[in-house]
Amino acid sequence: MTKNVLIIGAGMGGLALALRLAKKGYHVRILEKNKQPGGRINQLKKDGFTFDTGPSFFSMSYIFKEFAQDCNINLPFSYYELDPLYTVNFDGNPKTFLLYKDISRLAQEFNGIEPDFEKKMRLYLEKSKRLFDDTIDIVIKNNFNSVADYFLKLSKVNAGHLPVLLRSFYRHVSRYFSSDEARQIISLVAFFLGRSPFETSAVYSLLSYTEFQHDGYYNVKGGMYKIVEGIVNELKKEKVSVIYDTEIVDFVSSDNRLSYLIDQNNQKWEADIFVINADAALFRGKIFKRRKFSEKRLSKMEWTMGSLTIYLGLKCKLPQVFHHNYYLGTNYRDYANEVFKNPNALKKPYYYVNVLSKHNADCAPEGCESLFFVCPVPDLRYKPDWSDREKIVDNIIADFSAQIRQDIRPEIVSKTIYTPVDWQQQFNLFKGSGLGLSHKMSQIGAFRPKNYDERFRNVFYAGASTVPGTGLPMVIISSRLATERILQSYPCK
Repeated sequence: MTKNVLIIGAGMGGLALALRLAKKGYHVRILEKNKQPGGRINQLKKDGFTFDTGPSFFSMSYIFKEFAQDCNINLPFSYYELDPLYTVNFDGNPKTFLLYKDISRLAQEFNGIEPDFEKKMRLYLEKSKRLFDDTIDIVIKNNFNSVADYFLKLSKVNAGHLPVLLRSFYRHVSRYFSSDEARQIISLVAFFLGRSPFETSAVYSLLSYTEFQHDGYYNVKGGMYKIVEGIVNELKKEKVSVIYDTEIVDFVSSDNRLSYLIDQNNQKWEADIFVINADAALFRGKIFKRRKFSEKRLSKMEWTMGSLTIYLGLKCKLPQVFHHNYYLGTNYRDYANEVFKNPNALKKPYYYVNVLSKHNADCAPEGCESLFFVCPVPDLRYKPDWSDREKIVDNIIADFSAQIRQDIRPEIVSKTIYTPVDWQQQFNLFKGSGLGLSHKMSQIGAFRPKNYDERFRNVFYAGASTVPGTGLPMVIISSRLATERILQSYPCK
C-alpha cells in the first residue's frame, strides 16, 4: 500500500528528499511557508535584475551527480568550474589575490610574501586530504543510532588525527604558513561554516582539500536558483504537489505518533509519515514544545553567524571585479573574534561580493551589473535592533567603492537589504542565524539534533540543523540519510 508523506518546508533538503521518496513509490506533498520554493537558496527579481539570495556557488559536485543517479534522472541544471575559485582583497593593499586550483599558479600569487609557498601548500593539502579520506564516509555519510554507535564508528578513524581536534583551524594553518596573508586566506574557508577560524576545529581544514584539489567550486548557469527550478520540474513529473503560503503552527498526536499538523488557517494536514525540513532544532521547540529545545536552551547552543545581505543593481559595468570576491580589513583576528557578538565590529566590516551578471548576462539589463553582498554579523541575540541598517550598508558600499577604485553609489538603481530580522521572519531561522547550528564538536554526528524524532515514530528531519550539517552538499546528503531512515521504518510496498 502506498504511504502518504507530508514534507514541511520546500528548502533544498525537502525538495531532494521529496524526489527520492517519490521515485520509491511514496505519495508526497510539500507545504511551504513562502510563495516560492528553495528556502535559503532563493531568488529575488526586482527592477529588471535577478539576484541569488543565498549561496552563490557550490562544492562537492559529485554529491549532486550521486543524487541524480539515485533518482534515475539527468542532473536538471548545468554548471561549470570556477577558475580562479575566488579573489581576496585586503584593505590598503592594491594586490588582488587570485585563488587558483593549480597550486603552482597559486604559488605565484604569494611570491615575495610566503617563502616556499608551493611546498608548504602541498604539505598542508596532503594532511587535509588524509582528514577528508579518513572522515567523510564515516562522519558525514552515516546515520547514527546512538552516541555509542557514533563513537564506535569514530573509533575507525585514524587516531593520528586526534591532535588536530585540539587545535583551531587558524592555529593549524599557522603551522604551515608564516605570512599573515597566507594564514588569513587559507583559513578563510572556515567562515563558510558560519564561525571564525579561531573557533572552528582544525579538523575542518579538510575543506581546503575540497577547495583546491578534490572538487573545487562551481557556478550554476543562470544562477543558483536553477537548481531549485530543475528539481521542482522533476517533482512535477512525479505528481508531487507543493502548497505555498502554508505555515505550520500546531499539531495533534496520539501516543507515539503524530496524527496531523495544523496550519495558520487552522487546516489539518494528515499523513502516514511527516518530514520536517524546517530547522530541526527550532521546530522541535517552537511547534512540538520540547523542553530540550526551548528558546532558553536554544539560546545556549552555538549558532552560525547572522547574515546581512545586500542586493544591488548598477547601471554600469565593473570589469575590474571578478565573479566571487572577498574583502578583508587589517584586523583579522580581532574582527573574527568579535563579529559574531559585538555590533561595533561592523564599523569596519569584512564582506563577500558576487557579481552574478559577470557570467549570466540575462540577470541584469544590458550594460548593468547584478551584485550580491554578504556580511557576517551578530545574530539577534547580540544585535536585536537593526534600525541602523542603512548606515551599515552605506559604510559597506563606500568601502567597496574605495577598494575597487570606482564609486558605485551614483550607479545604484536597485537596492534591497536583508538583515537577520528578515532572515528570521522569512525562513524561520533562529535569531537570524544564517546557516543553522554550528559544527562545533558537541554539535555534530550523534550530538546534532537527530533526523528522526525522539517521541513520534513517524516524524523525520532533513536540512541544515540535523545530520550531517550545514551547506548545500550537506543538505543533499541529509535527504539521503533521512530517506534511509524512512525506508527502514516504513517501506513502501
